[in-house]
Amino acid sequence: MANSSKKMSLMGLTTLVTVNMMGSGIILLPTNMAQLGAVSLLSWIVTAIGSMAIAYCFSQCGIFCPRPGGLSAYTEEAHAKSGFFLCSYLYFLSLAIANVAVAISAVGYMTTFLPWLGSGAVPLFVGTTSLLWLTTVANFGGPGITGRIGAITVWGVIIPVAGLSIIGWFWFKPDVFVTAWNPNNLPIQDAISKAIPLTLWAFLGMESAAQASDTVENPKHTVPLACLLGTLGAAIVYVLSTTVIQGIIPNTELANASAPFALVYARMFNPVVGNIIMVLAVVACVGSLLGWQFTLAQTAKMTADERMFPAVFSKISERNAPIVGMIVCAVLQSLMALSTISPNASAQFSKLVSLAAVTNLIPYVTAATGLLVMMYKARVSAGIYARNTLLLLIAVAYSLYALFACGKDAVFGGAIVLAFGFLLYGFLAKRFVQEVPAVNDRTDNA
Repeated sequence: MANSSKKMSLMGLTTLVTVNMMGSGIILLPTNMAQLGAVSLLSWIVTAIGSMAIAYCFSQCGIFCPRPGGLSAYTEEAHAKSGFFLCSYLYFLSLAIANVAVAISAVGYMTTFLPWLGSGAVPLFVGTTSLLWLTTVANFGGPGITGRIGAITVWGVIIPVAGLSIIGWFWFKPDVFVTAWNPNNLPIQDAISKAIPLTLWAFLGMESAAQASDTVENPKHTVPLACLLGTLGAAIVYVLSTTVIQGIIPNTELANASAPFALVYARMFNPVVGNIIMVLAVVACVGSLLGWQFTLAQTAKMTADERMFPAVFSKISERNAPIVGMIVCAVLQSLMALSTISPNASAQFSKLVSLAAVTNLIPYVTAATGLLVMMYKARVSAGIYARNTLLLLIAVAYSLYALFACGKDAVFGGAIVLAFGFLLYGFLAKRFVQEVPAVNDRTDNA
């Protein structure tokens, strides 16, 4: 039996969840939200409630279904092998799209030091693909190196963003915030809906929380609580930081900023501090991208091990790195960056965020609904079943609303991708069918 003193406490797991979620998802959000106005901040409330419900459902899934596979394994509980494939397929695509968006965030912050990167669509594409390939090659060293680098670099975003949530109020001007409230005169419901994909983007990754259930003390109590507290902690930092920045930088200026957090620190202190924040943000983005590139390749490997992705993704090096799979992923992401090419980092970022949200939300729904079957198998008490089902319905309701809020273009793109996934699985399905009776047997029974 493992020594409980070596296991993670509630505080440790809560911190881990918060750090994993924050990553680099926040650094371009103030610019995109400013384009709608400060009224878009209301969407944080809706997303925080929905995300906490989703996080709770995944924590319960992790307890009832400890086998490998994550979201795909949870999905298979209710939706069989085809569900496993479609969940892996969509989650894989969502990670690939999200990685391109993270690379664009980093390039946006680098334009101050390398103005050429912000001079048009081609330079932005070159910068984005260069980062994608750099982080791919850096992962060839294996998971140990990736983990150590990511654990350090992520603080490059967390420290400035969390710091702004606390000290930024000394520079906060209510009149600047009031002016920024609703510059486009949008109905409140429309403003919230338009901002949902952006706020949801910041919470993507919460599904990784349940994966640590076998390394914590009293997982049935600690994991659900840490998921909720970690998500709530990230939500508080997100709300405070994006609110305070709207009261320091005038809306028109913020809406056109390529590096909003660097801009606000330069305004609060001086340009040198702004440049330091910019360097920290770039480092954090690169570190985050490094980790997510490995996660992308591992997702493909896990699915290939189940005979649902090409076998090439299963090949690993002596250092346990799926190098060939990583190269294929980098090529795919380069094509994605090319297909959404734009001269404006913020515009390209918005397109990718909506599509990433759609392809992530469908696996969220399929995985969460697997909890119903898990609870049935575990013969849980009526009270636990009722509580979990209520939270599951909240999680699914939010996911469906978020899908609607992503807009017809993103949903249309996601529908095509999903339909193509059914075609792909059609070719794979025979691998999972029980042995077909001989022709003579079928004839005799006719």
